[in-house]
Amino acid sequence: VQLQASGGGSVQAGGSLRLSCAAAGRTFGSYGMGWFRQAPGKEREFVAAIMWSDDSPYYGDSGKGRFTIARDNAKNTVYLQLNRLKPEDTAVYYCAASSKGVAVLPHEYDYWGQGTLVTVSS
Repeated sequence: VQLQASGGGSVQAGGSLRLSCAAAGRTFGSYGMGWFRQAPGKEREFVAAIMWSDDSPYYGDSGKGRFTIARDNAKNTVYLQLNRLKPEDTAVYYCAASSKGVAVLPHEYDYWGQGTLVTVSS
């Protein structure tokens, strides 16, 4: 099983990025796919999640209003669109898969990608 996160980079405040998470190695049809982020010295934080089987996203406080999660079943890929970025959004962003569906706690996730770094400068 492999989750490959990509799309991170360095942007100025107010800019946008689109993160991608490509899933391979098994069928994730009944799984929830989530995005988390972790800033230096801080705990891993839930950003957003979505099921492969429906279009109902769920957002944590950090993801509401500026971020959008979406999926492309044909490509086995989940996206996280980051808009109006702020310096406090700087973190490593991780994608993960949970057999529990839409989950908000890291320990509820079974598989993790390697992370992609987002750096937002002021």
